[in-house]
Amino acid sequence: MCLNMIYADLSDTPALDDLLRTWSWPLLPLASLLIGLLLYLRGWRLARTTRERELPVWRASCFIAGLIALWIALASPIDALDDYLLTAHMIQHFILMSVVPPLIVLGAPVVPLLRGMPRVIIRLWLQPLFRAGWIRAIVDALTHPVFAWIAMNLAYMGWHVPAAFELTFRHEWIHDFEHVCFFVTSLGFWWVVLAPWPSRARWPRWAMIPYLLSADILNTVLSATLAFSGRVLYPSYAAAGRICFLTSLKDQVAAGAEMWVLNSLVFLIPAVVIAAGELSPRFLANSGGHGNIVREVPQG
Repeated sequence: MCLNMIYADLSDTPALDDLLRTWSWPLLPLASLLIGLLLYLRGWRLARTTRERELPVWRASCFIAGLIALWIALASPIDALDDYLLTAHMIQHFILMSVVPPLIVLGAPVVPLLRGMPRVIIRLWLQPLFRAGWIRAIVDALTHPVFAWIAMNLAYMGWHVPAAFELTFRHEWIHDFEHVCFFVTSLGFWWVVLAPWPSRARWPRWAMIPYLLSADILNTVLSATLAFSGRVLYPSYAAAGRICFLTSLKDQVAAGAEMWVLNSLVFLIPAVVIAAGELSPRFLANSGGHGNIVREVPQG
């Protein structure tokens, strides 16, 4: 909302105009995204010859959309604005944590990425790793729901502590590391929720409801702290030049409200969908004793 108001009301501000036209071209992220895209599309095309049902077009579309969203978060004017506006910074965090990871996970990336790699790499490097028991143990630990939940929420809450947040302003490499933490831990979090093919869910489907709702509780705590603290929590934004009509405190309040609404929607909508699926007559009919209840309901 804040950025829309900025575009509408302050487009004649020279400094802001410069920022809104600022697209960066970081070489390593750009090369990584292009390589990942090419590997995925090649592997998706090859794997789809025998796994068309598991790899429909919409999965490839989700993966591509995730990479585009990642590039927007890292290279668009949002990245330039985040030094001046907490609202822009939180939009960037939202994209990195709540937009890109679920889209990539929905793309079921494991098989397409592996099929897309040259066979010599798989034979010489990856096969020995896959056969190692310690690798399987690490993967099992990282994708366990408890670890994934703790890791994502620890990264989310921890990096927004003022002392940690301020470090990202003083050191660019720490800022980059923060982004990596957000992305990687959120990837694990959403992997547990979506369980993309060929992985299997570790917990019953209904367990994803408290998994998501408890994450939203922490999001509410952090968002409310920003919105209602009554003082600017991050000195760097208090000292930053004002490029729009928002004061530092109003910018923080808007950022808290932004996080509250957007992140809550991302957590609550899947929880509602899962609850509806678990409570549907078809589910109840196939769930043992509860099926009797469904059969006893008069039909028509």
